[in-house]
Amino acid sequence: MEPSVASLILFLHYRLAIACLLFSIVLAVWGTYQFLRRRRISPGFRSGYVLMILLTGVQGLLGLILMTVTQPPDILHIVYGAFAIIFLPGVYFYADRGAQERRQRRGRRPLEEGLMEADQRVRLAREAAFLIGACWVVAIAFARGFMTG
Repeated sequence: MEPSVASLILFLHYRLAIACLLFSIVLAVWGTYQFLRRRRISPGFRSGYVLMILLTGVQGLLGLILMTVTQPPDILHIVYGAFAIIFLPGVYFYADRGAQERRQRRGRRPLEEGLMEADQRVRLAREAAFLIGACWVVAIAFARGFMTG
């Protein structure tokens, strides 16, 4: 690979690292604020979370391309990146598990409606806590990856 192409990929990898770090912090603060106000996770937050997963994937792809040309300064840099790529979608699908269970239980009797509403609030709070926690954890991982690379 030409040095100019490698330097361009390195530049993009560096700038996308900053974007991922800032985006994860913004999502974490936004989600924490909504959680403390006892509001459910908005569709905008979910879209932002999925966008963060995609940005992390692009960041990892650029990192893999760079690994074919150069050696990373520290192996921990790769560990933090791999962690983020695996962790973010894993938490998203794990937190969404409650929504799948709710869809399966819709055919219950009317007497159980009150219990279902309370159960639904708990599940929504659980989903919010998982996604917000994941944003904070990944923000730390991005920061550590930024420091090691």
